[in-house]
Amino acid sequence: MSTVKTKVSSSATTEFKYFEVLLALFVAVLITSNIVSTKLITIGPATFVGGAVLFPLAYIFGDIFAEVYGYAKTRRVIWTGFLALTFLSLSLLLVQYLPAAPFWPNQQAYESILGFVPRIVAASLAAYVVGEFVNAYVLSRLKVRMQGRRFWARAIGSSFIGQTADTIVFFTAAFIGTLPAPVIFRLAVTAYVIKLSIEILFLPLTYAVVNFLKRKEGINVLDEKVSYNPFDISKSGT
Repeated sequence: MSTVKTKVSSSATTEFKYFEVLLALFVAVLITSNIVSTKLITIGPATFVGGAVLFPLAYIFGDIFAEVYGYAKTRRVIWTGFLALTFLSLSLLLVQYLPAAPFWPNQQAYESILGFVPRIVAASLAAYVVGEFVNAYVLSRLKVRMQGRRFWARAIGSSFIGQTADTIVFFTAAFIGTLPAPVIFRLAVTAYVIKLSIEILFLPLTYAVVNFLKRKEGINVLDEKVSYNPFDISKSGT
């Protein structure tokens, strides 16, 4: 991979041409993947939620943000996504409980597809925050240790650990006590394999996007002096 002059943790105060576009696409992927997760899909012996096909893109975006712009910028991106998902959940909840028009026959269908299930939503939000921050942290620390080399290994390694954390948190919080343990385990493993496989499949494209952004933005952050506190979104945390 081509090298670009490194700017250490300077991304928080610099304007970039493509950052806002990537952020918008990231939020769109999060919202879409959560909506389509209301459908269960069966292909051959595998059963998984619809979001398992799209949600890996969120981790790919996470890899891109952390690799190009650094952990401090990625931290803000993660919290922006969290606020967007929270807004989506509260909006669906509000509309669900507003009285339906007497002549509108689809209230039950709305509740079945987009109905608010507090436990599932809470599990999804918790898994998202934990998984994304673990992914960003691991990629950032590996980049420092490897001095920016072997992005493929860092991307796969961070996704492996981040997706593991995400999957454990979600399936434990969402289904423990409501489904038999073997069923939960089978669903979790299937979702994990699908998500990680998609990330590996997209790795050449991720490489291309990362190289493009480093050239065009003129930045390649190495997080040697950054706060890894997930809640430190002040400038002092960069």
